[in-house]
Amino acid sequence: MKESRSNWPRGKVLGGSSSINYMLYVRGNKKDYDSWDQQLGGDGLWSWDQVFPYFIRMEDNRDPEIISNGYHGTGGPLTVSTPHYTTPVGGAFLEAGKLFGYQNIDFNGEVQTGFAIPQGTIRRGARCSTSKAYLRDLSGKRKNLHLVIKAQVTKVILDNLNRAVGVKFDKNGLTHTVYATKEIVLSAGSLNSPQIMMLSGIGPCDHLSEVGIPCKVHIPSLGQNMQDHIGTGGIQFLVDAPVTVVQPRVMVAKSFTQWSSLGIGPLTMLGGLDGLGFINTKYQNASEDMPDVEIHFIPSCPSSDGGESVRKNMGLRDDLFLKIYEPYLFRDVYSYYPVLLRPKSRGWMKLRDNNPYSMPIIQPNYLSHPDDVRRLVDGCRISIQMAMSEPFKKFKPQHWPVKWFGCEKYKLYSNK
Repeated sequence: MKESRSNWPRGKVLGGSSSINYMLYVRGNKKDYDSWDQQLGGDGLWSWDQVFPYFIRMEDNRDPEIISNGYHGTGGPLTVSTPHYTTPVGGAFLEAGKLFGYQNIDFNGEVQTGFAIPQGTIRRGARCSTSKAYLRDLSGKRKNLHLVIKAQVTKVILDNLNRAVGVKFDKNGLTHTVYATKEIVLSAGSLNSPQIMMLSGIGPCDHLSEVGIPCKVHIPSLGQNMQDHIGTGGIQFLVDAPVTVVQPRVMVAKSFTQWSSLGIGPLTMLGGLDGLGFINTKYQNASEDMPDVEIHFIPSCPSSDGGESVRKNMGLRDDLFLKIYEPYLFRDVYSYYPVLLRPKSRGWMKLRDNNPYSMPIIQPNYLSHPDDVRRLVDGCRISIQMAMSEPFKKFKPQHWPVKWFGCEKYKLYSNK
């Protein structure tokens, strides 16, 4: 990555990150919710039984087969549907899962472990963000709803009892203050929420003093215990057939016509993703239905668009792209991206200074726990075995011909 940094894109837009994400509709594991409730002080509000009715309530699921299994809802504001388009290698991905003992399932249903062409938050082939689902139809219809855009929240105002009573924000060069009559809900994401709290004098007092902010409420843990689902790229395979997503073949008039008039075709794919698999590495108890790795199957790679956009979005270094991807521009490729579901590595975030417009300091401490390395390595091994298994053989797959950038001195597919 450029500057050895991983991009952390966030949605500074109505709908938040639901307006920029892959649109995948994936619930958390049932046992995750129960563990939050039982071990982390959920007080009976965050168990699976408590949150499940809200999943049902918000959904307007458009897939008749999935609706009938009893785990989905209809008539809610958020449209959920199955994409109409999948590539031939997407079908092979599902068959490879079966070969390794993973059934094709609805992983938002009774069981999570398995493979699927995932559903997405899409409506007629286009993104259905939370803004489109919850706000668009209410615009001008509710007197108690006021949306302020192009504004920056700078702090929460606390009274003499340290209760949150108002919010300050900047808009068009002016500072505004609004006061609450009931409550304030801070929903600024995993980074900006603690940032705003710290700017308001809430957090670890020693750190706030360092950046010149009077400490009003001492919460030493604020900004700590940062967890992120790290994964790995580079598990890519060349094929000798026109069966993947290559820009010159997809970005044509026919594709745009299919999408705009019928909501079908390759432009309706969920961020270019063609399949998801929830698997167990050898370190996980397979009987628990609590998989530790999620596989993202992508029928392309950073060279499939000629290096135009994916390269930039991922923040890939120029010398890496030149060596690894430049020789294979616009070639047919499919990729496996294994991602850790419960990493044990813990990071932190802090304020850079007391300026609300400064980006916070983010230190995720990726792979600092050895168990994360072991599980991710095993997820890579399983991915490679699946990607070269019998269901893909008809496409004549080939391991990526170039050793990964920076790993030239190591034996291919070894642990060292």
